[in-house]
Amino acid sequence: MKNMVKLGFIMAIYATVACVSLAFVYTGTQKVIAERQKADLEAALKDLFPQGETFEEVTGTLNSPDNSVGFKNEYVIKQAGNPIGMAVRAVGASYGGPVTVLVGVGAEGKIAGVKVLENKDTPGLGANAANPSYFVDRASGITFYGQFKGKSLSDPFEVKGDVAAITASTITSKAVTKVVKTAGQAAGAWLASQTGGSK
Repeated sequence: MKNMVKLGFIMAIYATVACVSLAFVYTGTQKVIAERQKADLEAALKDLFPQGETFEEVTGTLNSPDNSVGFKNEYVIKQAGNPIGMAVRAVGASYGGPVTVLVGVGAEGKIAGVKVLENKDTPGLGANAANPSYFVDRASGITFYGQFKGKSLSDPFEVKGDVAAITASTITSKAVTKVVKTAGQAAGAWLASQTGGSK
């Protein structure tokens, strides 16, 4: 009986040490992950708006006009203190789960660029939405996400219409397009209200 109590006490000490160690590792890892995500986001924002001087987070500014698309973060991009665009990190449902897209909109009412940040769709098919080596127009070197750059917010955004689909991945194509259109129009309307521009 005495040996069992001693063994139990030793096991409790080991378990406590293991839990404390895991907590420290988790805390340290979370900080590194958060810093990496922040750096990746800043790089993506700079890629969408190379002329941007400041990126001000204004999360909560926009309301999604479509309940199936949620807005996670919103950023106003400024140059010389004036808003020149907005970027929205938006999420919608796709074939393999949620798809997260960073949508940039310029003050002139056009898509500045799109970055697919997270996509769990089928590798080689729907996952091509984020693939820089997959082209919907190989001759022009246009990727699936790249085709949105320069599109007017008044365009239809119809897959197999003004938006080229990913081969054998219509669901993914429609999901990403829906997120881009929804986030783009919401950001465009806000920018127009701030700058007096047209949507």
